[in-house]
Amino acid sequence: MFDHIGLRVTDLPASARFYEAALAPLGYAVCSRDDTSVGIGPPDAPALWLHHAPPGGGSGAHVALHAPDRAAVSRFHAAGLAAGGRDNGAPGLRADYAPTYYAAFLTDPDGNNIEAVCTD
Repeated sequence: MFDHIGLRVTDLPASARFYEAALAPLGYAVCSRDDTSVGIGPPDAPALWLHHAPPGGGSGAHVALHAPDRAAVSRFHAAGLAAGGRDNGAPGLRADYAPTYYAAFLTDPDGNNIEAVCTD
């Protein structure tokens, strides 16, 4: 069901230290790190992303759901808009994420960023 989850954090180094330590006993490690984000998960497969958010920058979560195919991504986007969601990225290829990363993004009524993604 879940592809990955993103959390906005105001102190990225402190949050990274916490999650790195707490998740190590479960077999997870830092897979990706830059100045604005840290990806944690199984080796080479980050599934929990910590994103730096300045104080007062909002606390909405990011949840990415696995879609079986690109058509389902498009249906997710259309159905979410019809149900009151706001467009946060139309269905399409995100080659800057990965060569076959096809996704769409919606903002739910509470401001959370909800994504459907297919990587096939």
